[in-house]
Amino acid sequence: MPENSEELRTISVAAVIAAGGTGTRMNAVIPKQFLEIAGKPILLHTIESIASLEEVRQIIVALPEEHITAATAILNRQRFNAEVRCVPGGPNRQESVRCGVSHVHPDTDVIMVHDAVRPVCDRDMMRRVLDAAWATGAAIPGLPATETIQRVSGKGRVLATPPRQELFAIQTPQAFHARILKSALDRASKEGFLGTDESSVVRWSGHPVIVVQGSPDNIKITRPLDLDIAGLLISGRSQEKNGMEMSETRLRIGQGIDYHRLVEGRKLIIGGVEIPFDRGLEGHSDADVLAHAICDALLGAAALGDIGQHFPDTDLANRDRSSLEFLREVRTKVEAAGWMIQNVDATLLAQRPKLMTHSAVMKKNIAESLGISTAAVSIKATTTEGMNAEGRGEGISAQAIALLCNK
Repeated sequence: MPENSEELRTISVAAVIAAGGTGTRMNAVIPKQFLEIAGKPILLHTIESIASLEEVRQIIVALPEEHITAATAILNRQRFNAEVRCVPGGPNRQESVRCGVSHVHPDTDVIMVHDAVRPVCDRDMMRRVLDAAWATGAAIPGLPATETIQRVSGKGRVLATPPRQELFAIQTPQAFHARILKSALDRASKEGFLGTDESSVVRWSGHPVIVVQGSPDNIKITRPLDLDIAGLLISGRSQEKNGMEMSETRLRIGQGIDYHRLVEGRKLIIGGVEIPFDRGLEGHSDADVLAHAICDALLGAAALGDIGQHFPDTDLANRDRSSLEFLREVRTKVEAAGWMIQNVDATLLAQRPKLMTHSAVMKKNIAESLGISTAAVSIKATTTEGMNAEGRGEGISAQAIALLCNK
């Protein structure tokens, strides 16, 4: 078993998000996980926190079937490194979690279970839970009680004063070896046991559970005041991040320019479209001038060099290769560096042939290669009115600008 969180990164983690809240105590007309904090639904904040862990490969959101469409629309606002999907839950939290667990990939090592309405969950705490769970089989975060806790009868009479040092307020995410959690939930379902949380089910099934240090910021949204508190915490973290990481701006812009000579005996490929013409663009790959300019714009915005460094013309593997493959690989490199592609704007310069009749298919090819909407891709074309090499029909060039934002 791994001895530290560096080794933990080699394991596969799935997260099940319990999102069945109704918002009754919030006096809200919509489920509380859909209420907004700092301009985003609570559910989206929560998913972002969980997805920030590199080990998380899959996120399952279990919620009432009638809310799946709304939740899916929210999650589609953003792309995540992990696979994210919504599934119908059950009649109670425990059964909802069991439904979510049933959709976890069979090769998953550890399953985390988290409340949808705990949006202020920090990475250090989640790392502690995962480390302990992988080492012991089951771990949960908790905060020691700071006030005296009394056991009180239904009539208000104090029955006992448990030792404070033994009392903890338990939070989520809770993490377990996948086989331990699955077995415990299935057995509890068959035998009719209903726990207060997943750790109580696992402990009932006979497996010990370890408590690690939780976080006081990891509040559960249950009352209107909690929304204000969470908003302050999220705002404070954002300001702290901006203050400590001035060099890591939230937006990056990159520019790319590419030129290719028109020669006989070559196909003319632009934006992944083969265009009928008597000549094609000269190059080692398919010489797709538009794709190359966009690659350079994306690489430049992410400070990852240029297309020549990543796809040199000295590499035989790139001979006649489709430049749409370059785009897909550049997308992977940009995302691995922590950036998301927001939009691309490109201009083609050519006297002949006319290119705009093919722009719709070009946009589709580029958008699919970059994993973005066609609405985020702009392609324009212009002549140079007979001036320079493009105007004389000697070649075609392209210019592109790309916008990235932090994940």
